[in-house]
Order: sequence, then structure tokens, then C-alpha cells
Amino acid sequence: MRGLKILVVVMGVMLVVGFAVLLAAIAGRIPRGSHAPGATRQLPAAAIEIPRGARIEAMTAGSDRLILGLVLPDGGRELLIIDLATGARLGAIELRPTP
Repeated sequence: MRGLKILVVVMGVMLVVGFAVLLAAIAGRIPRGSHAPGATRQLPAAAIEIPRGARIEAMTAGSDRLILGLVLPDGGRELLIIDLATGARLGAIELRPTP
């Protein structure tokens, strides 16, 4: 009976220590930003070139990409993909109607 009591106490201590380690691991993964909440990130000041005469019809932003929907002067449409971290043009997708 005495051995059982010791085993229960040891297992109780292990539970408490394990729970403390789990809480410490979770607390260590919480990001601690140096900026105040609501502060905006500074975007690069690089110019983004679009074709002459084109107009921006739609914009969609993801976590690291900006997608511009362009209407070209000839009536065509194009999606322009921009990296928000660098301001670099990653590519363009021409949209064509199916025949």
C-alpha cells in the first residue's frame, strides 16, 4: 500500500511539471512584435508599371501578394501579380475568352 501512495505522488508531480512545461512551450511560441498594435508595415516605394492606357478594375491582397485586375486598352484583361515585401512584379496572366 505504501508503494502505491508513493507512485501516486510521483505521478501527480509529473503531471504538474508536464503541465508547466507545456505552458512554457506555448508561451514561448507567442510572437512578441516590437511594433505597437495597429502599426502599418512600411511598403517599398518602387513604381509598379502597368501598360499605357490600362486601368485597374480590381485589387485583391493576400498575405504576401497583391493581384491587380487590369482592363487593357484593346479590351483584353490581365492579372498582374506583385510581391508585397519587395514591390517586385512577379508575373502577369493574360485572360482570354474561350473560342
